[in-house]
Order: sequence, then C-alpha cells, then structure tokens
Amino acid sequence: MIGARKIVTTLFAGAALCVLGALVQPQGGSAFAASEVKAVVNGVALTTGDVATRQAFLRLQRQKADAKTAEESLVEETLKRQEISRVRMSVSQDDVNASFARFASGNKLSTEQLTQVLTQAGVGADHFKQYIAVQMSWPRVVNARYGSSARMSSSDLVSRMMENNKQKPVTTEYMLQQIIFVVPQAKKGITGKRKSEAEASRSKYPGCEQAKVFAATMRDVSVRELGRILAPELPAEWKPLVEQAKGNTTATRVTDKGVEYLAICSQREVSDDTAAEIVFRQEDLDKAKAGKSAPENENAAKYMEELRKKAQIIYR
Repeated sequence: MIGARKIVTTLFAGAALCVLGALVQPQGGSAFAASEVKAVVNGVALTTGDVATRQAFLRLQRQKADAKTAEESLVEETLKRQEISRVRMSVSQDDVNASFARFASGNKLSTEQLTQVLTQAGVGADHFKQYIAVQMSWPRVVNARYGSSARMSSSDLVSRMMENNKQKPVTTEYMLQQIIFVVPQAKKGITGKRKSEAEASRSKYPGCEQAKVFAATMRDVSVRELGRILAPELPAEWKPLVEQAKGNTTATRVTDKGVEYLAICSQREVSDDTAAEIVFRQEDLDKAKAGKSAPENENAAKYMEELRKKAQIIYR
C-alpha cells in the first residue's frame, strides 16, 4: 500500500495532478455501474461510465468535475484522437509507456504503484495513458497543419529581441540522420537481437556521407535524412539522447518501426531570424505548459472549431 502523502506535479498542459496516496478511494463505483450512452461522436459512443472516469480524472487535476464538463472534455478528446488517427501522426505506444514511467518516477513511484493510485481514484492506467497519447500527438497535428503559415512577422521578431536586450537568441543547429534497424510487426520477438545489432553498429558508423553504403552491408537497415534541426525542434523522445550523445551517434531506442538511433552529422551554434523565431516559439510553448498563458494556442482552437463543425455529435 502506498503511504499517505501528497503528490503534486505538472502534467502536460500545466494541470496539477494531486493524488492522496492511500487516502484516495474509488469514486463510489459509478464507473463500474451499468453504462448508458451519453453522446456519440462520429459513431463513437461515450457512456456514463466514460464520463464518471473522466470526472474522477478531473478531480485529480483539481479541475471542475461536473458531468457536463467531463462529457465535453471527452467529446473534444475523441475528436482529437480521430483526427490524429486520420492523419497518422500518433506517437507510439512505447512513447506513451515511457512518458507514463517518467511521470511515475517524477513522483517517486514505480509504474505499478502509479497504476494502483489511479485505480483507487477511479481513473485507471489505461484512461491516463489514452490522455497522454492525445496530449503528446495533438501538437504535432496542429504544427503540421499550421506551422508553415504561422510565421512571426519581422515586427514581432524585433519586438521580442528588444525584450531580449536587443540580442537574437543563440541555439544549436544539428544536421541529423536516422538509422533504423527494421523490426516487422509480425516479428517483434527479434527486437532484442536487433537492438544488439544496432548497438554494435554505432562504434563502426563511418559518418553521414558513407551511411547508406554502410547500411547496405547489413540486413533490413534504412537511413533517413532528417536534415537541419534546431535544438528547440528536437522531438521530446530524442532530445535527451541527442544532447547526451558521446561521439557522432546517440543511444538506441525501440520504436514502432524497430530499433533506431540518430547520427549527428554536424552541430554548431547559430543566431539567425529562423533560429530566433523557433526559440521564441518554444519559449511561448513552455510558458503555456507552465500555465502562464492559454493552454491551447490560436491555431489549435481554430482546428478544434473546424473539427466540431464537421463532426456529427449526438447528445443523449
């Protein structure tokens, strides 16, 4: 049994998730009662059980947790999940599990203990993981939709630089390649073997110019050119591996495609308009996550409004 202690941490959009260890009890068992359909979103039914579970989750976040708020939260999440699936931009289950584990570790819990706490609260690990998946995937979808058309104006850049002592920020520019030791879906049992092969290849990596010739000497290994990526643009799952890399390759990680690592072709410090814009945008995003500004930016809100207009939502 987990001791009675308070856990407070920042969860994605800045919501505080407060769990009272052994003091938390299931919420009256309502999530386990016979469920009735409360809403249908593009053919996907949301039940009273789903709403009760979301109410329990909102209570953990110290948010308003009445049935209507929980129902709307689920409607919006369902629309996001459907759009993420449509454009095929979901993070992998490995990414979700890793985030779940980091959340547990950050609260000095094992994943088993966190699962126990969530179950006692009437939420459950699966509900939390589904929430994590949407929270991680949705920004990718929004950025893919609006990123290229939402550039800062010259006046915005000048204004931000004035706030920054008239200096353009400096960031690191990486030229990257992605090396993938492919593991077919039907052969997940060979992942361990492929991981060993990937690890062994890192010390023999000849450099980016010879990478494709090098990959051709091995079975089912592909090379993907990622090109120029600035430090704030690094995906969350790769960022620590790139920053902690020793030599010209990162450590490996298992993904839905197989076993991968990144090759760092070059890196240098840069300070130009593009870099400045990316750094400023990341600062804005960090502020949003810390609750210092609206959790959803204007483009995300616009996207959600569009999805709602197109959707068939039936309330019962």
